[in-house]
Amino acid sequence: MRCSSTSVNRAVRGILSVTHTSTICVWQFVRCPLLTLATTDGRIVVAPLLCVAYASEEKKLYFVECVSNQYRVVLYIAVVLYVLRKQSIVVFVCRTLFVSRSLGLRLLFRPQPFRLCADKQAVRWLRMASAEHIQALNDAANRMRISAIEMTCASNSGHPTSSCSAAEIMATLFFDEMRYDKDDPKNASADRFVLSKGHACPILYAAWEEAGHLTHEQVLSLRKITSDLEGHPTPRLDFIDVATGSLGQGLSCAAGMAYVGKYIDKASYRVYCLLGDGESAEGSVWEAAGFSSYYKLDNLVAIVDVNRLGQSQQTMLGHDTAAYAKRFEAFGFNAVVVDGNDVSQLLGAFKNARETKGKPTAIIAKTLKGKGIENIEDKDNWHGKPVPIETVKAIEACIKDRAGKGKLPIKKPTSGAPAVDLRVGSIKIEPPSYKKGEKVATRAAYGTALAKLGDVCPRIIGLDGDTKNSTYSEKLLKKHPEQFIECFIAEQNLVGVAIGAACRGRTIPFTSTFAAFFMRATDHLRMGAVSFANIKCAGSHVGVSIGEDGPSQMALEDLAVFRAIPSSTVFYPSDGVATERATELAANTPGIVFIRTGRPANPIIYDNNEHFEVGKGKVVRESADDKILLIGAGVTLFECLKAADTLAGEGMHACVIDPFTIKPLDKELIIKHAKRVGGKVLTVEDHYPAGGIGEAVCRSVADEPGVRVRSLCVTGVPRSGPPDDLLDMFGISAKKIVAAVHEFH
Repeated sequence: MRCSSTSVNRAVRGILSVTHTSTICVWQFVRCPLLTLATTDGRIVVAPLLCVAYASEEKKLYFVECVSNQYRVVLYIAVVLYVLRKQSIVVFVCRTLFVSRSLGLRLLFRPQPFRLCADKQAVRWLRMASAEHIQALNDAANRMRISAIEMTCASNSGHPTSSCSAAEIMATLFFDEMRYDKDDPKNASADRFVLSKGHACPILYAAWEEAGHLTHEQVLSLRKITSDLEGHPTPRLDFIDVATGSLGQGLSCAAGMAYVGKYIDKASYRVYCLLGDGESAEGSVWEAAGFSSYYKLDNLVAIVDVNRLGQSQQTMLGHDTAAYAKRFEAFGFNAVVVDGNDVSQLLGAFKNARETKGKPTAIIAKTLKGKGIENIEDKDNWHGKPVPIETVKAIEACIKDRAGKGKLPIKKPTSGAPAVDLRVGSIKIEPPSYKKGEKVATRAAYGTALAKLGDVCPRIIGLDGDTKNSTYSEKLLKKHPEQFIECFIAEQNLVGVAIGAACRGRTIPFTSTFAAFFMRATDHLRMGAVSFANIKCAGSHVGVSIGEDGPSQMALEDLAVFRAIPSSTVFYPSDGVATERATELAANTPGIVFIRTGRPANPIIYDNNEHFEVGKGKVVRESADDKILLIGAGVTLFECLKAADTLAGEGMHACVIDPFTIKPLDKELIIKHAKRVGGKVLTVEDHYPAGGIGEAVCRSVADEPGVRVRSLCVTGVPRSGPPDDLLDMFGISAKKIVAAVHEFH
């Protein structure tokens, strides 16, 4: 049938007069060519615009609504005239649109109130929900809005407008979609939630208040120094898995959780991550998107709160939801575009995500910043500012059930995540099996130890950034492929996935790449410390000793970065035995741990049964005649030993210490031998001066009178060349150590 615009216009008034509300039955979307509804063998030809037909229990059609504003009236009438003339109801089943010749509604569906849920990507099943449930979710969203406003007013700071845009998203998630236990937020089988747009934490705190986990008095302590409800969420709160607020990081952490859930726990829990639209400009978001798609993480849902406004101006894409959808689709996501302030549309989108298999879902939620706040909604220049408390009155007027807080049921988690015991000190590996004098690169010994850890603990996992044949993490891959995650050349995501994978004590992740490339993930490491993350980082190819590859590959800042991280532990093993023991100790040391491994093969100097401890160094050469203390690690330890041999031949004896850990440094050992040799200490390191061994030693002896420290280190931008020549060029070779000792005296 083809309807002319004239016939459509003549029919408008009569048909619109019956568009009153009633108990209705909703039929799935129909894709309709403009003004045309042709039938072939009982089917309707569909595309490109969307509309949905509503029918009542009395078998009388009331109205049809189209999602295209431009052609709303035309398609209203086109579909209505078609249905009325054919005396049939449009019924959609499994992506096939049929025309029912009878009006047997009671046999087809049980009519329920429902609202339109738009999805321009494909025809989907819609979520059926009662009007009462939708109203209850809307009421919860508005109560949460009010709470967010009140707590930011109480603290006179915070982000109420960014919180209010996401109120319906959070209400739908927490009181319809997610499965969790409000009394046991870290339940291993519960769904996970990551608030990547961490500045909107007032709406998250309000959700936990609505659930009954927090009191209103507690949320009003927002941002107080005595309160754990900080300005951006941290795991000081029992319902927070990862700290967020440095934008662009949440999706990587969520992807790590989802990977563990799907492939390691093999459990049914799902992971939800709420992102801001502004942070989608961060490259790390798309690193995470590529990873999530590659591993088919269909248990992961990213929700993008497209509220249009950033901190200082409109975001890059504004309200162009189609552009966001295309980007996520290009990365292999199932993308669904909805009105993010419409509960019924969100219900349909989450149902769609749950039923999507083989790929993650991105829900592109168009919202208004400051939604519900009079004279502020969708207005610029309100980012990060409390709003007048009087604005809650208009929001209160929208709430039908004023006493509804805590009444919405919360879906309980299903069992499925296995119990995991990763107690500190419980992981032991077979001892090393090297011969004294045998040459082994510490990076190779690290790979050997990592594979041994995989033998004894299935929850030890390895992650690498496509350098596994250089870092030797491939040894774990070859023995235990199910315990290895290739993260490709995306170091920010590499660290973020590890942080997520470690959450709730599910795994102990060892991330490996060239130490220089960890610098790209410095902010993720910083936030990992705020998250109290239990992750291990092994960085190879350190210093000028890597040789001809040149300065882009040479890590010369890594010790400074990892030492600066709160509560971190930094290992710098010098031979294969020490490296295997460092790797074993790392698995049993909580927090962020860095193991610095080298490219050159160095002689084994320790017995296989040598005992190592965190914070305890080793004296590898000493005599009663020592006049100076040399401290080196890795390749420079062997340069110190060569220099000591030369000096001994000249009648000048030197004590040599291998610090083993740079943080914590064995202060007592260093002070003891510094005093014994007369107070002269020379540190030698393949690292820049800032933050390295020299500065660590200076700090440790700063209060000791009579102790003097000099340092040899790399002091300029290096270049390509043979390793030995580079060590000499930059003043850290045995020859330069000998010269420095003479100068010191």
